[in-house]
Amino acid sequence: MKKILFWLLIVVFTAATAWAQDTATQQQLDKLTGQLQDLLEAQAQQGKRIDALEKEISDLGDKVNAPQVSASASRDDLKKLAEQVQEIDRKRQDDRDLILKEIEKLGKAAASAPLSSPHKSINASKPPPDDSGASAVPQNGHDYVIKEGDTLGLIAKAYRDAGVKVTKAQIIAANPGLDPNKLYVGKKIFIPDPNAK
Repeated sequence: MKKILFWLLIVVFTAATAWAQDTATQQQLDKLTGQLQDLLEAQAQQGKRIDALEKEISDLGDKVNAPQVSASASRDDLKKLAEQVQEIDRKRQDDRDLILKEIEKLGKAAASAPLSSPHKSINASKPPPDDSGASAVPQNGHDYVIKEGDTLGLIAKAYRDAGVKVTKAQIIAANPGLDPNKLYVGKKIFIPDPNAK
């Protein structure tokens, strides 16, 4: 009986050992299955990345192989451009010299011409009267050269302050064609003096 019991114990121990090994094996298989799934997912993501990179490489290849418009200039193009720049610079310099000469002429003309001011009376004749007969504007007055910042109102006020009783309307009437909103610096206008004889 001891032999039977001994053999029975060996069979139970062997079965328990085999069962434990089956459980451990199953756990290892489950663990390996999980790792295998993780690897397959990582591989799928890598495949997507590779596909995206292949598309990007293909697009870059198309750009490289596409005929490009020449972004560089030839030596002749640069030479022509340099000549054009020199011509423009030459014209700019000529314009500058011309402007300086004109400014110098204006400066000399302004220095040599008597300054017209409200304090200085000039018995100048008014522009020829129209053919309608009697003129409401006096024949005597002053010539005035328009300066920067002048308006007809300021000019009339300056003359009134100097004792010449003139209005803006009289100045406009004495200067046919004068636009009171567009006074040009250097233009000579006639300031009528109703008191002058």
